[in-house]
Amino acid sequence: MIDQPILTTERLRLRPMEPSDAPAIQTAASAREIADTMISVPHPYPPGEAERYIARQQKEREEGVSVTFTIAHKTEHNFCGLIEIRCIDREHAHAEISFWLSAAAWGRGYMSEVIHAILQYGFEELQLNRFYAYHMMRNPACGRVLEKNGFTQEGMLRQCVRKWGEFEDVAQWAILRKDWEAVST
Repeated sequence: MIDQPILTTERLRLRPMEPSDAPAIQTAASAREIADTMISVPHPYPPGEAERYIARQQKEREEGVSVTFTIAHKTEHNFCGLIEIRCIDREHAHAEISFWLSAAAWGRGYMSEVIHAILQYGFEELQLNRFYAYHMMRNPACGRVLEKNGFTQEGMLRQCVRKWGEFEDVAQWAILRKDWEAVST
């Protein structure tokens, strides 16, 4: 089981997902603009999928292979999105991060705050050495937020995923602990 603290940033609170988050997740993930550039979010988002997602993430946390945080406003407490540290490989000390914000939270710089806090937690508490992330090439905003947080684009996976019947190119990014330490001190 992974110990999951509550993390805070200047404007946001990252906390463990709760069953009560299901309606907000269901509503936000049902927006076509969310699913459009998310590799694994279907559209329409099936009824009950949020509950299944929460249960799956809780099981993976208990197994020590994933930890998911709900992103909420610090003062208003409303749901903004999710960020996962997943595919945690203890032997090789690396993991993937995957994230999304509700459309109402776009363009405010929230994800840069969130990623900074998640990297600190992953490198210091989980003792990881490397984080990696993927995004569709047609979602350059995701690449910009990764780059702003010290990630380096390692390559492009041509036609790696099929989204809505079309093959999509995917960018692969990573950050090493030593890179993060160099910019964090």
